[in-house]
Amino acid sequence: MKSPMVICPACGEEREMENVLTAQSNQNVIYQCPACGFKQVNIKTSKG
Repeated sequence: MKSPMVICPACGEEREMENVLTAQSNQNVIYQCPACGFKQVNIKTSKG
C-alpha cells in the first residue's frame, strides 16, 4: 500500500508522509521538507 503524499506549503514539493513527518511524544508532529528546508513544529493532531 502506498503512503499518503504531503505537499510542502513553501515550495510545493510532494513527498511521502513517512519521509517528512516526525511524531513527538506530546502527540504533535514535526514537518520538515528535504527539498527547501522548510520546517514546521508542534502541528496538532486529532489526539494532541
